[in-house]
Amino acid sequence: MTRTFLLIAGLTALFGFIGLAVGGQAGMLIALAIAAAMNIFAYWNSDKMVLAMYKAQPIERAQNPQLFAMIEHLAQAAKIPMPKAYIIQNDQPNAFATGRNPEHGAVAVTTGLLAQLDERELAGVIAHELAHIKNRDTLTMTITATIAGAIGMLANFAMFFGGNRERGTNPIVMIAVMVLSPIAAMLVQMAISRTREYAADREGAAISGDPLGLASALQRLERGSQIDNLQAEQNPATAHMFIINPLHTNAMDGLFTTHPKTQNRIAKLQALASQMESEPVIKKTASPWG
Repeated sequence: MTRTFLLIAGLTALFGFIGLAVGGQAGMLIALAIAAAMNIFAYWNSDKMVLAMYKAQPIERAQNPQLFAMIEHLAQAAKIPMPKAYIIQNDQPNAFATGRNPEHGAVAVTTGLLAQLDERELAGVIAHELAHIKNRDTLTMTITATIAGAIGMLANFAMFFGGNRERGTNPIVMIAVMVLSPIAAMLVQMAISRTREYAADREGAAISGDPLGLASALQRLERGSQIDNLQAEQNPATAHMFIINPLHTNAMDGLFTTHPKTQNRIAKLQALASQMESEPVIKKTASPWG
């Protein structure tokens, strides 16, 4: 949480500097207002839009009692309301969570996930997604997107209208603003996404009480990510929502990735499992899945 806060603070400071350089205080406020309006709409409607984009179908207890009972049990362990459950017809094993707050949460899993994971691994994935809901990561990423969007707008203002005439902005500074500021904002946004994935791994392991179950699931999902996910390829902006990057990209833990390297995540979960063995007090719930 501290790292996320510092990254958002850095993004905000970057926005303030660019705003003053490009359009003064008035230009900065206009860009922020436009970006905020766009993202408020997305915040209230993005769950419906994303679920429709992937043709996710809602399920009830009678349709899949085992999955429904697992989500219900883990939601109780996480101390959040039972989220809505959805299934996506897709062979790639993957999952994501959405919803603007825990009261409006939803978990979507692919048919490939249900087919390829055992019960223990599936519980780890579901717990990870519930952690995103519990930690309000949708809100965090909406705030980040608002500021990053405003920075992009300021860069466009600089391109079409020039700098702050009142201050006589240096042309070299303006070129740097136009070229580098959107890239810097994107990098910070991706760094926040990676940070939230690590946090959801840790919180999800605590919810399920089984870090190694999630670690095993991540290994299997990494292999399964090579299966085509055409919907994700057509909508790459949604890739950060999934537990594993659904796109066919290099899985390096670098600046231009929305997900940490899977092996790094597994190593952290294995370390957490060892810590739980030596310090059982941090284990929040016993796992009924072995």
